[in-house]
Amino acid sequence: MNRILMLGALCAACLFNSALAQDVRPVAKVDLDRYVGGWYEIARFPNRFQDQCSGNVTAEYSKRTDGEIEVVNRCKKSDGTLEEAIGRGRIVDAITNARLKVRFAPDWLGWIPFVWADYWIIDLADDYTYAAVGESSREYLWILSRTPTMSDATYAAIVNRLTEQGFDTAKLVKTRQTP
Repeated sequence: MNRILMLGALCAACLFNSALAQDVRPVAKVDLDRYVGGWYEIARFPNRFQDQCSGNVTAEYSKRTDGEIEVVNRCKKSDGTLEEAIGRGRIVDAITNARLKVRFAPDWLGWIPFVWADYWIIDLADDYTYAAVGESSREYLWILSRTPTMSDATYAAIVNRLTEQGFDTAKLVKTRQTP
């Protein structure tokens, strides 16, 4: 009896691990000229560097003359003040432009590899109206939109595709966007 239970547990563990072992797949191609601009955060996995954000989370991307991307993230804190983080992004995969590294550490720390984090565009609307960003460990995930709101049907379709890539989408927290 114990052997049967152990075998069953082992099989379940293998199935669970094979789903997670599946690679996170960035999109096939990103036109950076279309991707840059303003984005609203629709939902995210909770993370320590956004703990102070109570809503109105946005990201603004712009091309730099050195080929990198300027990143400006903003959010409203619970006391009503605005929090802003300015960072840099660099393309890791120049063939697709879908895998980047970003950092918010000062320039003088830019040479240290661990200050750069993966930023993979893993879902993207054909018309660039929404995107999902994550990374291979599935620890971080954001759903972004060009508008402060998104239809329930579009959101559900994105969540389904992210679930298929092994993300625990039950952890997603919707972002409050108010005027």
